[in-house]
Amino acid sequence: MSDIIWPEGFVPGFTDNFCSNEVIVEGVSAADIWPLLVMPSRWPTYYSNAADVKIYEDAGPALDAGVRFFFTTFGFPIEGRCLECVPPIPGQPARIAWHGWSGEEGASDRMDVHHAWLIEDLSANRVRILTQETQNGEPAKDLARQVPNPMINGHQEWLDGLVATASAATQR
Repeated sequence: MSDIIWPEGFVPGFTDNFCSNEVIVEGVSAADIWPLLVMPSRWPTYYSNAADVKIYEDAGPALDAGVRFFFTTFGFPIEGRCLECVPPIPGQPARIAWHGWSGEEGASDRMDVHHAWLIEDLSANRVRILTQETQNGEPAKDLARQVPNPMINGHQEWLDGLVATASAATQR
């Protein structure tokens, strides 16, 4: 199976917090999932932890490499820049990833994250959706100490909402 491409400084095991969530489901494809993920304005419709979404610089409505955006999640105002945006094509997984940050550079409340998604069609009408995030900074250390880890639970909610919404759309 394919895996996430990590930029320097964000490799799991060398960051302050890491979470990984994955589902493999039947009946939806990477093509069904992609439009829900690449359009940040749709996130709040199936993920209650995403709000206040906007895309900057007259870009969008879909993300693409280099596009800047903003959203609120886990109580943090997140500025983001899409770093990777590869739509699904037969035989190749879809990939989307962004660098997100909250707080001023150098400040004690600064947090930097790399959030990546990999969506790949599997045999027997199944799709694999993997989302992983690494985080650096004091807020990330605080999140990592919480039990249960809110990032694991929150991202599972994101996956569950994504799958439910895509499944409902394919049932029509």
